[in-house]
Amino acid sequence: MSVTLLASAALLAVPDVVPADIAGAVQAQDALTVGDTTETVPIQGRSEPIDGPTTPVVLPRVNFGTAESEPPPSLDQIEQEETAIVVSGERTPKVDPMQAVNEISYEAVQAVDDAVIAPVAMVYQKALPKPVRTGLRNVLRNLTEPIVALNFLLQLKPGKAAETVGRFALNSTIGIGGLIDVAKAEPFNLPYRRNGFAYTMGYHGIGTGPYMFLPLVGPTTLRDVVGLTLDRFLLPFAVGGPLQHPAYVTSSFVIRSLDERVENDALFKRIREESNPYASYRELYLKTRQAEIDALKGKADYQQEGTVMLPALTPTTPPVIAKPAPAPDVAPVTPPAPVFISDPVVQPLPVGR
Repeated sequence: MSVTLLASAALLAVPDVVPADIAGAVQAQDALTVGDTTETVPIQGRSEPIDGPTTPVVLPRVNFGTAESEPPPSLDQIEQEETAIVVSGERTPKVDPMQAVNEISYEAVQAVDDAVIAPVAMVYQKALPKPVRTGLRNVLRNLTEPIVALNFLLQLKPGKAAETVGRFALNSTIGIGGLIDVAKAEPFNLPYRRNGFAYTMGYHGIGTGPYMFLPLVGPTTLRDVVGLTLDRFLLPFAVGGPLQHPAYVTSSFVIRSLDERVENDALFKRIREESNPYASYRELYLKTRQAEIDALKGKADYQQEGTVMLPALTPTTPPVIAKPAPAPDVAPVTPPAPVFISDPVVQPLPVGR
């Protein structure tokens, strides 16, 4: 046994060549172990002694976890036989390095949405008529106009910034604090234009950073988290007063969330019909954000509300694995009845005396 261990250690150390003396020692040791037989124990699948160099043995490199190692291959990188059934997911994109954590967060958010948010949003939709919901949305949107105008200036678009300021002035006065969006109607024709610090960063070439799916936020990226934080806190910090009151902060967040949930209900149902809802949601969000940044650079006109076409999502179905055909019913075989065969015993007759 000790010789066998030494031979294995030598093979691991130098996998290209199997020395003849080590092979002979292993063969001799194994032959002694068997006993007083003349048969040689096979080595490496052979039944005859090794006289010369053998085919190099290439051992797998077990170096995962070291500094210079490569990560283990994923399932869809491993070659399978043609007859094998391969079920593999999509590769993790570079923009989503935290996919495992994001998927857990996505599933948790969907569970909360099904149990709490969606039912409350439907009650909100039925309790408040659409004109009332639209008026509340207009008020909250009107409060973001100064941030929109500031970011148009940062993007070197003074004309759009001036239009936004005019829109804010009209809706804040004639529109009763933004309750009615009079600026978008005739004769003003000043539609609402989305903008913010995340748009400005993307416009000036700052990348998205890693994709994240966060509770209370949903799909986002590092760039959008920073931009949204500046959007939500800059104006209350600058103006102060009621915009910093907890009642306003809480109520505006609830109303905005419920309104977005109602408006996007059809989209959420459509995404859940996909074979991989998480990946579809991520794709739609990232493509939409990129389309909005491209529009700021003049590649499209997303500024007018309703002119942006969202990327299409092709409904897919999970792969169907054919079930193996059931085995034909085989009638049970009845064993033959036992037949007892006996030879006659001939008893010699006694001989009279």
